Amino acid sequence: MAAIYTYWISTTLLCLLYLTSAYMYLTKGDWVRQVLGELGYPAYLVPFMVAVKILGPAAILLRVSVTLSDLAYAGIFYHLLLSGLAHVGVRKPGGALPAAVGLVLLASSFVTQNAARDVASPCAQAVMF
Repeated sequence: MAAIYTYWISTTLLCLLYLTSAYMYLTKGDWVRQVLGELGYPAYLVPFMVAVKILGPAAILLRVSVTLSDLAYAGIFYHLLLSGLAHVGVRKPGGALPAAVGLVLLASSFVTQNAARDVASPCAQAVMF
């Protein structure tokens, strides 16, 4: 039962993190483009990142396909990892804090997903709490 609660709490917080970020990308576009420029990324990535930040959590929450959900987990993992490393690389480790929190939430959600979902993911091992 604890694994089910862990899954839903961590998944909800992860999705809120991503959807809040997408909202910020949409409402504060100039600031986001400036920050991405400081990190060395081109401004044309903003629309793609908005799409990723909406579609990734949607794929996890809706779970239309287990394979698609697992791919969303992988994509979010790489996004959070690269985001954190980009902030550390420009010597702004405080900017990596949301990515670190996101990685913890992502790991908790991924590891406990089989306890909370009807169709098990072959990529996640069963966790007993």
